[in-house]
Amino acid sequence: MGETEDERTARASQLFENFVQASTCKGTLQAFSILCRQLELDPLDHSSFYGSLKAAVSSWKVKALWTKLDKRAQQKIYSQNKACQGTRSLIIGGGPCGLRTAIELALLGCKVVVIEKRDTFSRNNVLHLWPYTIHDLRALGAKKFYGKFCAGSIDHISIRQLQLMLLKVSLILGVEVHVNVEFVKLVEPPEEQTDDGPGWRAEVRPSSHPLSDFGFDVVIGADGRRSTLDGFTRKEFRGKLAIAITANFVNRNTTAEAKVEEISGVAFIFNQKFFLELKEETRIDLENIVYYKDNTHYFVMTAKKQSLLDKGVIISDYIETERLLSADNVNQEALLSYAREAADFGTNYELPSLDYAINHYGQPDVAMFDFTCMYASENAALIREKHGHQLLVALVGDSLLEPFWPMGTGCARGFLAAFDAAWMVRGW
Repeated sequence: MGETEDERTARASQLFENFVQASTCKGTLQAFSILCRQLELDPLDHSSFYGSLKAAVSSWKVKALWTKLDKRAQQKIYSQNKACQGTRSLIIGGGPCGLRTAIELALLGCKVVVIEKRDTFSRNNVLHLWPYTIHDLRALGAKKFYGKFCAGSIDHISIRQLQLMLLKVSLILGVEVHVNVEFVKLVEPPEEQTDDGPGWRAEVRPSSHPLSDFGFDVVIGADGRRSTLDGFTRKEFRGKLAIAITANFVNRNTTAEAKVEEISGVAFIFNQKFFLELKEETRIDLENIVYYKDNTHYFVMTAKKQSLLDKGVIISDYIETERLLSADNVNQEALLSYAREAADFGTNYELPSLDYAINHYGQPDVAMFDFTCMYASENAALIREKHGHQLLVALVGDSLLEPFWPMGTGCARGFLAAFDAAWMVRGW
């Protein structure tokens, strides 16, 4: 005896809810695969997948999400999902900016493929969200995927949660996502071919992956500051020595932890008393500090070099920044102690415990890095042509312009670059 209509609706609703609630990258992709298989949907049919999914999952619980996505998709700029019909796009990198670009191109009607060399979203670090990014994410149904999203006055989110949210929206809109696939280089079209012969392709690892045969018209680099796409000249912005420390502590979500106030950004020039007292009590000398509460208790601070030397974090003083902060010149235990002390003082000793969260290397999640130098590409895009085939190549996110983290510009500028790239593809 077959399913009744109510049973089919309930089953589809539960499968979709499993997908929505998935808490890891692999779990999300697995739940999506099961959803498509059980409901007999073809995720490779990018032009009609969203409509088919919407028809298959029609319970009241999901209608608010469909309403939001429909409202977005019906904006004039997308020309009813046909503005870029027939355009094939490859996006290198599944970070927030790569996935946000994928969503925009999918709304324009592109065939979009995202490749990501990892299969985990493990970055606990927290991003500050500017008002327009919050508005943009809400319009994509952010609250459905992460109920705590920017509740009340909260204006930040962990990179991991943001990636998960954007991955789910991408899949719903028909974006093809492949993990454990690494971009190696562009492959030029062969010289002798017919008009409908293969165009631009990508060499990937593993080399046996079916994507090796995927021909595309647009490629977008969203793989961070060490972008793997050739042809872009980078310029360097160099300032005075700036050493940042990020630290993530376990958040047990207790009442006591919830009462501790966040530090949305305190700089020495605005609150000298705080920093002078910190230095007097702990010998820790900072220029600024930020504390956000998310999946972890996240702290980021700029430390002065002499303070790090005095506290034994940096073992020997060197002029060259690379040598100064090299692994063999940093006392890891002293660094853990330094960050914990600063976090403890910064929260007025109100956090019940400061146990380090564990990063994807299985180590305490603390890092020290130099942002004295920031890099930017001299141009955002270029066109390559070979044997009658043109290719639009563009950069977004940190590949295009590294952010100055104390200003919280990373996600805001990254999303603007995603919109710029999509507009460029629309006119391509």
